[in-house]
Amino acid sequence: MAKSIPEQIRKQVEELVKALNQKMSKDPQCFYTTKFKGTYLYLDRVDYDVTTHICRLKFMGRIDNWEFAIYKYSDNGYAPDEWMFPGSEHVDGTIEGAMKAGLEAYPP
Repeated sequence: MAKSIPEQIRKQVEELVKALNQKMSKDPQCFYTTKFKGTYLYLDRVDYDVTTHICRLKFMGRIDNWEFAIYKYSDNGYAPDEWMFPGSEHVDGTIEGAMKAGLEAYPP
C-alpha cells in the first residue's frame, strides 16, 4: 500500500470534487474542499464562510475505492466504524458517495 496518495490521483480528485460541487450544490456559497495527508483525503465543506469537517477517506489503491470515516462532532474525531447516520446509504467507496452522505449527515 502506498504511503501517500499519488499526484495523478490527487489531480483527479481535485477535478472530480470541483465537478461534483457544481453538480450537487445549488448554492455557490456551499462547497466541499479537499486536503491530503498521507493516505488520507479530508473532505470539509464551506457553508457561507464557515468550514466544517465532514469526512475522511483513506486511499485504498484506486480512485473509486476509498475507506470512509464520518466526522463525529460529539467525539471531535473521525469514526470509521460509525454507520448510523443520515446519508450512510450513499457510502459506496466513491468520492461522490461520500459527498452525498456528507450533505445528508450535515446539511448546509
